[in-house]
Amino acid sequence: MIDPGFYVDLLARGYHFFQLAVVETKDRLSRRRKFGRLVSYKGRDILVKALISMFIVFLFVSVIGSSAQVSPTPPKTQEVKPEGYPVMLDDQPLFYIKDVKGFPAESRVKAIDERITKAAEDPHVPINSVTTSTYEQPATFIMIGNEVLMAVLEEDALAEGRPRKEIAADYSQKVKTAIEKYRAERSFKNIATAALFTLIATLVLIAALYLINKVYHRGGAKIQAWLDSKKVHIGIQTFEVVRAERVQVLFMGGLKVIEVFIILLFFYTYLHLSLSFFPWTRAFASQLFALILGPLQTIGSAVLATIPNLIFLAIIILITLYILKLMRLFFNEVEKGAIVLKGFYPEWAKPTYRICRLLVIAFAAVMAFPHIPGSDSPAFKGISIFFGLLFSLGSSSFVANILAGYSLTYRRAFRVGDRVKIADFVGDVIEMRLSVTHLKTIKNEDIIVPNSMIVNSHVINYSAFAREKGLILHTTVTIGYDAPWRQVHALLLMGAERTSGLLREPPPFILQTSLDDFYVSYELNVYTDKPLEMVEIYSELHQNIQDAFNEYEVQIMSPSYRFDPDRPKVVPKDKWYAPPAKPPDDSEKKG
Repeated sequence: MIDPGFYVDLLARGYHFFQLAVVETKDRLSRRRKFGRLVSYKGRDILVKALISMFIVFLFVSVIGSSAQVSPTPPKTQEVKPEGYPVMLDDQPLFYIKDVKGFPAESRVKAIDERITKAAEDPHVPINSVTTSTYEQPATFIMIGNEVLMAVLEEDALAEGRPRKEIAADYSQKVKTAIEKYRAERSFKNIATAALFTLIATLVLIAALYLINKVYHRGGAKIQAWLDSKKVHIGIQTFEVVRAERVQVLFMGGLKVIEVFIILLFFYTYLHLSLSFFPWTRAFASQLFALILGPLQTIGSAVLATIPNLIFLAIIILITLYILKLMRLFFNEVEKGAIVLKGFYPEWAKPTYRICRLLVIAFAAVMAFPHIPGSDSPAFKGISIFFGLLFSLGSSSFVANILAGYSLTYRRAFRVGDRVKIADFVGDVIEMRLSVTHLKTIKNEDIIVPNSMIVNSHVINYSAFAREKGLILHTTVTIGYDAPWRQVHALLLMGAERTSGLLREPPPFILQTSLDDFYVSYELNVYTDKPLEMVEIYSELHQNIQDAFNEYEVQIMSPSYRFDPDRPKVVPKDKWYAPPAKPPDDSEKKG
């Protein structure tokens, strides 16, 4: 067995060499008259990092090598091949042993591997001592010195179909060659050569990273200057589809992706070479290639296998996009009024387009689903069921609100801009969505009402008939029996005459709604085509009614009446602007 101190000494030499290389590199970098400005601070940083990475690789290789020599790991479970079980040394098959009666090949191979590895690791055992010996029993032994490596049985000769001595001589020569190669690869000369090659690969990597960085910055600066001067953009005639700034971002991003790809390629090549130089890590180098190439091969094979399905999916997507585009153009024209459909209102165009779009997409999805790669796999089906369950459990109220939103649209209960009362909420409709409706109150509040609530409650639309016939606003006053009803009618009409925002045609009218115990109830009804200003109109109407009744000293009996007061409860005209109220000036009166 090789002395572990050999690897400790080799590691110490490598670290000492690394220290000398770093000191020499810093010294040369400090002399700017030699390097000039070719090596920037960033370049020096890349150089030092690359040297550190080389030392880490060397340390990694040395530690793995020493650990492999001190405590060898048991061989992996070997795969059975038609030739039999392989006898391995340093992950390389030497020959194969088949199962024979009474001697299972797997246990024999395991013992033979351990003996050959032990002999290969012991430098004191000469290679020339590998011999064959035949005894009286039907077996030929392959030996190294005084140690038996394996026995070639007569049953092995029968299984191979060759003489036993010929098989033993063949196996012996293979073992001898493998041990010789094993020791040669782990000799000081080969390890030093591998370290030298690793150093050369590191220097090449440093130079490559420096050149890539230099080319990227210089090329990027030139491309940036060219894009700035040309103002390159993507457009159709005068319409700018992609602005010049976005084009610059795309160009520079693509250049960065290319730089990263090249750097990763160099790093992979460097790591693959560095690992392949040393016998302990050579297996990792081949696995590293397989780790990258394996997924790429799998993806490529899967893509090639699914090309017909992908073509079918592309055709379905293309047809669906064109159908949706034609539908959008058609319903846009319907919404604008360019296309008139009998019994179909323009405001129905957008929700109808959404329903048709959903149906077309659902039909396309059903057609495309069997052709989606992996759609028949259990994992894909499980995910589909999971999301379907989540959607069905969590979207019941959401779907109900959407259906209610479509119901409101086709019922034409109200439109955007209408003044409505929904349950206890009064406001202007500012937005109608599929699931909720937004109301803006006179207090500038935004009320969000679920559409399902609107469907299940009563709705008063103040704007529906106001556009054509006018909205009737009404207010009630109670006047005593001693006031002539004709005078009361005239005073109420006077108040309406003075109020702005009311229609003169149809004219206002008055209804006497009840004859109570102490007074008569008069209801004034006026027309307006401004339902959004109904609160302001009501306020001004009440003010004018008060002024008219006070002016003619007619007492309003509201809110209640029990007996006749000493004097009528009216406000004389000279008291209308009692302090702190201020009378309007002439300009306000004229206005």
